[in-house]
Amino acid sequence: MPVLAHRLAEPDKGSGIAMICTFGDVADVTWWRELDLPTRAVIGWDGRLAAEPPRDVPSGPYAELAGKTVFSARERVVELLRESGDLDGEPRKVARSVKFYEKGSKPLEIVTTRQWYIRNGGRDAGIRAEMLARGAELNWHPPHMRARYDNWVEGLNGDWLISRQRFFGVPIPVWYRLDESGEPVYDAPIVPSEGELPVDPSSDVPSGFTEGQRGEPGGFIGDPDVMDTWATSSLTPQIAGGWERDADLFGRVFPYDLRPQAHDIIRTWLFSTVVRSHLEHGSLPWSDTALSGWILDPDRKKMSKSKGNVVTPIDLLREYGSDAVRYWAASGRPGTDTAFDTGQIKVGRRLAIKILNASKFVLGLGEVTDEGPAAVVEPLDRAMLATLAGVVRDATEAFEGYDYTRALERTERFFWEFCDDYLELVKSRAYGDGPEAQSARAALRTALSVLLRLFAPVLPFVTEEVWSWWRHGSVHTAAWPAPAELPLDGDPAVLAATGAALRQVRKAKSEARASMRADVSRAVVRGAEVLRIARPDLAAAGRIADLTIEDAPADLTVEVELAPAT
Repeated sequence: MPVLAHRLAEPDKGSGIAMICTFGDVADVTWWRELDLPTRAVIGWDGRLAAEPPRDVPSGPYAELAGKTVFSARERVVELLRESGDLDGEPRKVARSVKFYEKGSKPLEIVTTRQWYIRNGGRDAGIRAEMLARGAELNWHPPHMRARYDNWVEGLNGDWLISRQRFFGVPIPVWYRLDESGEPVYDAPIVPSEGELPVDPSSDVPSGFTEGQRGEPGGFIGDPDVMDTWATSSLTPQIAGGWERDADLFGRVFPYDLRPQAHDIIRTWLFSTVVRSHLEHGSLPWSDTALSGWILDPDRKKMSKSKGNVVTPIDLLREYGSDAVRYWAASGRPGTDTAFDTGQIKVGRRLAIKILNASKFVLGLGEVTDEGPAAVVEPLDRAMLATLAGVVRDATEAFEGYDYTRALERTERFFWEFCDDYLELVKSRAYGDGPEAQSARAALRTALSVLLRLFAPVLPFVTEEVWSWWRHGSVHTAAWPAPAELPLDGDPAVLAATGAALRQVRKAKSEARASMRADVSRAVVRGAEVLRIARPDLAAAGRIADLTIEDAPADLTVEVELAPAT
């Protein structure tokens, strides 16, 4: 009896030695695979002990068990041991976990079958190293998800089983000759040429045979198995790219740029697709992969049909609109699970409505003689556009890294500051005449054009609607905004300081329970020398009669004296 070491053995349980039986349970299968043990199948597909014993097994006592069910064989073994005097005590019942067929009342028995495999590195150190190298070559978004891939590849202990015994699926395109006794010759399969594919061996006939020879001695049979789901879906890039049917298209699209998918199928869909591309083409199927998380219910449990906690989106779309639901979805950071939250959907709806209202205001201010950057001459306007240029750079960088959430957050934060601060600061000037008013209106329209294009991937409908009010074509075919479209010589600090000062003026009015339209007789701004060039806009927006700006080393402060109520 050979004694073998394995990590699953429990030295302090019983004798510390586990009997290995191929195959009694899943642990036995693990030992058989990892210790490379010989296969000794006893139970056949009919659930009975085989007529002949496995190789290297004495046939004497086994003859008493051949053909019996597992239950009857167990009973007969006890009888034989008792008759020979080798039974120590009497059998006693024990409780243990046993797997059952889901629609039956009998325990499952593991039997041996012929199956198809693809080598994936589970039993070949060289292929495993190649698969790890492919994982390192792939650009991961977010980067830490690569660890799941590496852990999976390093933990493989068997090749990829791709055949299934089901009715539906892509058939294994292989036949087998039958010898003179009608037994399949598995060692010499009949494989169709590449030009003959696709093939269904259950209805198609191999070259050199006729249908009348199917199932007859000296004839052939088709392989009865179909491919596993992952064995076919792992060819998604090739199928979509016209592999083997459109060489021009395939040459232009393969390898692709991106595979988007959830993080829970890195080990199945992503890894399987990498394996197939590596073995067939010697390359990755795509350069980047972006991993999403799960949608969680309010109890932080994964939504799934089996749990019955799925919320279908149709009612949400009707109540809040598609843009609002897309906003919530885009708020889920790549690789992170996201809780279902109608509150976040409502925020998205408010944002879409705000875009409509702000756009109506901007476009309703009057005609603009020149919408180009050259018409923007006021310092505050150029400061706003310079700030927006930074938003464009950040959002573009985020999208290029497939971080759509960061791009949305950066754009949305600027948009609300644009509405709350800048619009209020330039409102009075924009309603006027002359170059100063034209500068404000040109800056507002320029910013609106850029913001609509930044929001378009997440809020496609509201941005398309606004775009149609004043532009030809679709916002979704317009060029992505670039910083070069905007004046870059403005000082973003001017907008930041002026906006902060305006917020403090509003705060003073709010604390005094006064209207935002209340007049301010005097205000002193300290610690923001930079906003001197925007002094007229701040005075107009805050309704300040006497505005003083003093240089000070401390942080920005505003001293406000409200005018007496009339």
